[in-house]
Amino acid sequence: MRSLIQRVTSASVQVENKIISEIGSGLVVLLGITHNDSANDSNYLINKILNLRIFGDDNSDNFELSLLDTNKDILIISQFTLYADTKKGRRPSFIESAKSDVAKKIYDEFITLIKAQTEINVKTGIFGAKMLVNINNDGPVTISMDSR
Repeated sequence: MRSLIQRVTSASVQVENKIISEIGSGLVVLLGITHNDSANDSNYLINKILNLRIFGDDNSDNFELSLLDTNKDILIISQFTLYADTKKGRRPSFIESAKSDVAKKIYDEFITLIKAQTEINVKTGIFGAKMLVNINNDGPVTISMDSR
């Protein structure tokens, strides 16, 4: 499982010109799912994401506080393109991305698990939909994280 985490001042997701999710200050997590991902991968990433100290306190921008410490929002969006392979040719291969039906099940389980572990505001995109994601990156802070 692969995630791209961005600290944001705000973010929103549009589908068919309609905003379906939006958050204030917090994290946007783009989540890629590959073959053989399981609840263990989800739990590992959820723990890292919720406890990653990438927010400053009131007096500084130092990386002192986590999402849980600050009670900020999180927006989670499925993104199979995180497993793009660009080594050959000019068109990316997505063979390492899990098949849609498998990925949707794991994505839904990821959302269920993170909601069960925290009371922070958890928002999502729509799995498999063509989305317009607006991200106001704060910092900028962008971190790539894999479960393996």
